[in-house]
Amino acid sequence: MNCRLSRSKCLASWTNVGLACLLGILVPVVGVAQEQSVRPGINDDFLNANPASYVERFEKEGREVYDQRNVIVDALGLKPGMVVADVGAGTGLFTRLIARQIGAEGRVYAVDISPNFIYELVRDCRRQGFDNVIGVICNDRQSTLPPNSVDLVYICDTYHHFEYPYSTMESIHAALREGGRVVVVDFEREEGVSSDWIMNHVRAGKSVFREEIEKAGFELVEEVDFLKDNYGLVFKKR
Repeated sequence: MNCRLSRSKCLASWTNVGLACLLGILVPVVGVAQEQSVRPGINDDFLNANPASYVERFEKEGREVYDQRNVIVDALGLKPGMVVADVGAGTGLFTRLIARQIGAEGRVYAVDISPNFIYELVRDCRRQGFDNVIGVICNDRQSTLPPNSVDLVYICDTYHHFEYPYSTMESIHAALREGGRVVVVDFEREEGVSSDWIMNHVRAGKSVFREEIEKAGFELVEEVDFLKDNYGLVFKKR
């Protein structure tokens, strides 16, 4: 889920500011940029989403990133005390796994476009004893993460939802500390190989996304090869 929030819905979200403060959620500030949308409206369905209905889609057997979730988390190189941003956190599948790995001294920013996802995710984390999770409601151009605040940004099946990829990645670049990393997991998209759903839903393949991310100030340092339907790219902040 890329971070897309219209001005009217952003203003409406402020009716929940009291609740957001209690839960430790950062609400978005909408910025202005010249970049053109690469996929207008791709995130509209998420703005008022029912989180429960998406658990069945995101956390089910047969979805590769779910089946390989523990292998993926192990490959992130997490250490106790790290600060990690899970961008496109959705229902919190990886947020909870990361929170457990980095421990009470660490911190996870769970970032999503959907206020409903974030409110429910943070509530669920509190119920499970994960007090190291902070919810962040982002907008379509900005991650709204604090500057120079994170060691690692994890983006799983979400980059193709970035409506303004350069603006969003530039904001992530600013949020990363010196030497910080970005791990992107997304769908393989190949003519004659990938499903019709992927060809229609995912706007571009790995090479295009890699080029966009590198132009935003990152250097590719590794590609993971244990996934079949998805690929994993590890970037370092330049």
